[in-house]
Amino acid sequence: MCNGPLLGKIIVFYVPLMLSGVLQLLFNAADIIVVGQFAGDEALAAVGSTSSLINLLVNVFIGLSVGTNVLVARFYGAGQKNELSAMVHTSVLTSLISGVLLVFVGFFMAKPALTLMGVPEDVIGMSILYIRIYFAGMPVMMAYNFGSAILRAVGDTKRPLYYLFAAGVVNVVLNLIFVVFFHMSVGGVALATVISQGLSAFLVLRCLAKTPSDYQLKLRLLRIEKDKLVKMIQIGIPAGLQGALFSVSNVLIQSSVNSFGSLVVAGNGVASSLESFVYTSMNAQYQAAMTFASQNYGAGKADRVRKTLWCCLGCVTVIGLGMGLLFRLFGPQLMSLYNPEPEVIRNGLIRIDIIMPTYFLCGLMDVMVGQLRGIGYSVMPMIVSLTGACLLRIVWILTVFAQNHTLPVLYLSYPVSWFVTFAIHYACYHFAGRKRLRQLEEQNA
Repeated sequence: MCNGPLLGKIIVFYVPLMLSGVLQLLFNAADIIVVGQFAGDEALAAVGSTSSLINLLVNVFIGLSVGTNVLVARFYGAGQKNELSAMVHTSVLTSLISGVLLVFVGFFMAKPALTLMGVPEDVIGMSILYIRIYFAGMPVMMAYNFGSAILRAVGDTKRPLYYLFAAGVVNVVLNLIFVVFFHMSVGGVALATVISQGLSAFLVLRCLAKTPSDYQLKLRLLRIEKDKLVKMIQIGIPAGLQGALFSVSNVLIQSSVNSFGSLVVAGNGVASSLESFVYTSMNAQYQAAMTFASQNYGAGKADRVRKTLWCCLGCVTVIGLGMGLLFRLFGPQLMSLYNPEPEVIRNGLIRIDIIMPTYFLCGLMDVMVGQLRGIGYSVMPMIVSLTGACLLRIVWILTVFAQNHTLPVLYLSYPVSWFVTFAIHYACYHFAGRKRLRQLEEQNA
């Protein structure tokens, strides 16, 4: 990452990462398709109503894997072998402990949280069951996220793709067995997800254990080193809090959607699933910006850090606009794959019409966040994101939406918040980020 043509290397890094995300979403979409086709509208609404709550509960811990990515990339770029090894072992053990904590959080928080969100009575029982089974698999989910963060940080995005493919095939097969043949509905989908995540976690940890490189995982070295954990927390917790508080605004939006009834909830869930394909494709550029910026910052190459930003902003604009407009054009056909109910499709298209053409703004916003985190800023992008996106959405719901209680007005909160937040992030990078890069150049002069 620290030498040679930058754009080509970013694309080589990005494509497997994007495919990994899209592949994971395809298999997640298979969950929803199986439920929608074989278990009915209520089961579909039950699964769709849980996504924002799941994100809220897990994002703080997932944020720690951002700290892992940044620090492993920095130590790898700087050639600090001992620091790299200590970071790897601290990260893996932290992931397992975090996963165990989340098992209890999901079990005890499911019912009160979903009740508070106003999930319709006809689906709340299935929603609770789905979340409790889903969270039983948190230790392996955390292990996969942290393990794949280590591989991404050293430039390996291909093997996580292969592991996800294997796990995804298992997930689809188990979905069909549990739901179609054993009639387990949402419980079967959740159980299939947990089993397939266990496979992907095993494969990633096995890869780290067998690699001959400096980031090799050894059971006897598993321990949490305080200084590494503190650094991981300093970068990861602000990222996690940002994700969690973003989810607070999304939970409020989901609660507002819930007030329109189960058919609207189902349509919103299907539209959100389609959006995830665009978001994941753009988010791979966020990962690229963060990883390339961090490795080159560790290597003292400020000019390549600057070029990384412009390459990633250009790529994410092309990806976001292209995919967003394509998904908008074929929205009805894509939604019918999930659920053929005309009312569900009609309600989902209301969201797609607003979100898809403007989704590239979200990508621009995230790339700026990745760049800032890659050069060591974590609290700043958190504060900006919470103010420009989370707080603005909450204010929008309590004011504009309260006065105009319609779905289009509710969904407009997304593009407005993305644009405002991107503009503020760019201003922060222009003043604070450039100053830090000038200091790096002076240190290496």
